[in-house]
Amino acid sequence: MGEVFAGRYELIDPVGRGGAGAVWRAWDRRRRRYVAAKVLQQSDAHTLLRFVREQALRIDHPHVLAPASWAADDNKVLFTMDLVSGGSLAHLIGDYGPLPPRFVCILLDQLLAGLAAVHAEGVVHRDIKPANILLEATGSGRPHLRLSDFGISLRKDEPRLTETNYVVGTPGYFAPEQMMGAEPDFPADLFAVGLVALYLLEGSKPDARALVEYFAAHGTPGAPQGIPEPLWQVLAGLLQPNPQNRFRTATGARKALASAVELLPDPDPDEEPVEVFDQIGPLPPGCTAEGPAQPSRLAEASASVRREGVGYDAATSGSGGLVSREGGSGAYDSGAPGQGTQGHAAPAPSPAPAPHSFGTGTFPPAPRQPPTPSTQAPPPAAPAAAHAPQHYDGTPTPPTPATTPYTTPYPYAAEAPQVPFQGSSFGSSAGPQPQPPQPLPPQPRPRTGPTAKVAVPVLLLALVCFAVGIWALTQI
Repeated sequence: MGEVFAGRYELIDPVGRGGAGAVWRAWDRRRRRYVAAKVLQQSDAHTLLRFVREQALRIDHPHVLAPASWAADDNKVLFTMDLVSGGSLAHLIGDYGPLPPRFVCILLDQLLAGLAAVHAEGVVHRDIKPANILLEATGSGRPHLRLSDFGISLRKDEPRLTETNYVVGTPGYFAPEQMMGAEPDFPADLFAVGLVALYLLEGSKPDARALVEYFAAHGTPGAPQGIPEPLWQVLAGLLQPNPQNRFRTATGARKALASAVELLPDPDPDEEPVEVFDQIGPLPPGCTAEGPAQPSRLAEASASVRREGVGYDAATSGSGGLVSREGGSGAYDSGAPGQGTQGHAAPAPSPAPAPHSFGTGTFPPAPRQPPTPSTQAPPPAAPAAAHAPQHYDGTPTPPTPATTPYTTPYPYAAEAPQVPFQGSSFGSSAGPQPQPPQPLPPQPRPRTGPTAKVAVPVLLLALVCFAVGIWALTQI
């Protein structure tokens, strides 16, 4: 529980398992609802190709449970569908045994309606059996059936993944032509529907091979005990060994079933009502109908502390309460001296006192001396003169009395070089050493030129010399 797949689907608990993968109840974070997620166990080429085919099937029909979306994460793939909680027809037979004929007719009509929608898309299901036919948890109301599991379904125009003499499906629900290696076709699905209907009426899996042999040797037999004759005629049309004598379409079989229902006898008043119960069970602890429980804000902040080194103060949670370990603003009060931030262990005492403590806010403190009253003269600043901040004129800043809480920002923060806080945690007795402001380097004085009274005669003399030189060259 809690594994998030592809950043969207949170797997809650397993609800089923098949040959190709496991089915989980999952929470869709985008659509905010629970879905069924089928996670593939294998990743070989054939399994992935079947997965691609199944997830590509999009059939919107109330009696078809087709994939709705898919996702891939590392070497795993899954696709999701609606969560159907009433179990399968196998669960229903396990609870009640043989079902009343009219109840079977309702299920058979819905199954044929869904199969007609599948065939209209050119898809042959190839694996119709009680375990792949699911039910909504409707209680004692009208049942609602969903045809599912299109893992080995095939479009009639697509190539097969198996050799011609290799049969894919569930033994006991094969049509005779499938056993002979014929190409998948719609009548093969209708043969499986007839076997499913016989299973619901008798309460046990029928012997398909013996049934086919009897049909081939003696023709259509009479109705078995407990099955009304009109309903048996419809089933016999589905179970014909020769596909040419079978119903060709699901719509045709559905019309014949509607006519047979009108001829059925009235139900027995003492007949036990059939209820479809929830087979999945309640949500696990920590999950509600609105989704998995979300952690509180305090828990999220605590997790942030462990991941990023951020402290959370419950007393200031109304205004944020998040304090970074990296800044060290000095306005954060961690409590009594010597204690760490709430929720964290107090740091070990430092062997030597520091001139600044972020836990008490005093600046600078007297080394290991009790605070002095305001009337007492401040202690001599000679021991800490080397570290006390100074103005640019060289005069040291007088120390603040120990009893006055530090509430104003450092007055030289704008001019002094910024030193990042490297302490282990807030409230420790050891902190960064405040650096005195460095004096500005001496600026070179600009060199001034001669005054005008000196410069003008010099320039005139230079011009005269230049003229004399030119005249002397012309005389040579």
